[in-house]
Amino acid sequence: MSSPRIVILGAGPTGLGAALRLTDLGNSNWELLDSAPIAGGLSRSFVDEKGFTWDLGGHVIFSHYAYFDDAMNFAVQEWNDLERESWVWVSGVWVPYPFQNNIHRLPNADKQRCLEGLIDVHRVEHQDKASNFEEQFTRQMGEGIADLFMRPYNFKVWAVPPKMMSTEWTGERVATVDLKRVCRNVINNTDDLGWGPNATFRFPVHGGTGGIWDALAAKLPQSNMSIGEGNHVVRVDADKKEVILSSGRVVGYDKLISTIAFDDLIRMTDGTFENRAEWPGVADKMIYSATNVIGLGIKGKAPAHLQTKCWMYFPESNSPFYRVTVFSNYSQFNAPEGHWSLMLEVSESTYKPVDQETLMEACIQGCFNSNLLTPEDEIVSKWHKRLAKGYPTPFVGRNDLLNQVQPHLQKADIFSRGRFGGWKYEVANQDHSMMQGVECVEKILGLGEEETYHFPSKVNATKEMTRRLGLLSK
Repeated sequence: MSSPRIVILGAGPTGLGAALRLTDLGNSNWELLDSAPIAGGLSRSFVDEKGFTWDLGGHVIFSHYAYFDDAMNFAVQEWNDLERESWVWVSGVWVPYPFQNNIHRLPNADKQRCLEGLIDVHRVEHQDKASNFEEQFTRQMGEGIADLFMRPYNFKVWAVPPKMMSTEWTGERVATVDLKRVCRNVINNTDDLGWGPNATFRFPVHGGTGGIWDALAAKLPQSNMSIGEGNHVVRVDADKKEVILSSGRVVGYDKLISTIAFDDLIRMTDGTFENRAEWPGVADKMIYSATNVIGLGIKGKAPAHLQTKCWMYFPESNSPFYRVTVFSNYSQFNAPEGHWSLMLEVSESTYKPVDQETLMEACIQGCFNSNLLTPEDEIVSKWHKRLAKGYPTPFVGRNDLLNQVQPHLQKADIFSRGRFGGWKYEVANQDHSMMQGVECVEKILGLGEEETYHFPSKVNATKEMTRRLGLLSK
């Protein structure tokens, strides 16, 4: 039996993961299409005119899969191994992450309110599950932590009210609370670090995060890779099994793996589907936020209190950004010699509009307000990139909308996967995204099932060690 013709839309981690698995299996009956000038998708990196390297957000490499580890080592040989040092700036002090375990660092009035709130919620047993994210974290952490950190921070990062968000995504994203542990930390004034899957992580020495995916793409069969102008997808004809490109080229397929954003894909896909008339309404209901990435290159050396920090969270209203990474700490080559850098992230949505004309200066003022910069610091580079789609929101009702369309797409041999293609934030890190592509190929070829996309809780609870990359040993 001959192998089906597989067409892959998008050269981000998911698309490259699919292409890598096909290559690893010795399968050449595929083509990858992407209209961007280079591979990487939302994981690309850029070098500005002053020589500073910037990612499209705070990306780090950690993994739930041995196959992903192999792929990283196959693509890149030089890595920095880093320990996460993550902090929250609130009430004029630095609090280690996770915030709820380290409230002993807070001023006394805030500390008392947070601790009393924790005690109050631990006296209550709920018989029902929380109906939304805000209800969940308020039940778990109390009004003190909710008011001081969880509500304002989560609105800043997601750009939608937390009550609109669901709860199924929070497993390894939000630390739960052990009241006795918190009390011990308060009494002993002890920092409590190390929670979460990214307590240690890797970062490439050269090229930023984008350098990984650019290098991986270069190791794949170039005759199967159609990357660059003219490869923008205009329409998908599911009946004819054809992809129509902006160049006018028509590409036939037997199986289609699409990493185009789910809402965009279902708007551009035509065909005989029993509920096709409902799809525009589904697309309109998908919730997401834009991300503004601001890069500040600064002359000199980072101040002592920032020289070991990785990333920091900012819940307060005196800064527009929700997260800042000391990006020059990840690699000495992320900034020119004699300089250091801060990478800021600002979310945006209809619920949280952003004034693009004043954003840069607002961010710089926010750095002054947040113990990151002083007016005496010399900023030599200002870089800004807006991602129209930055975060796929895990909103209440998301799964119902996905289930209204995804089974019909798959029945028509269209697999919508990836950070926005699958629209599941809980499996939208780089390792998850790449493995969605890997597992989708295996599903198509009858070699396995798609655990990452369909069973997020399972894959996030362990590390998959059985699948290995054969190309690494060749």
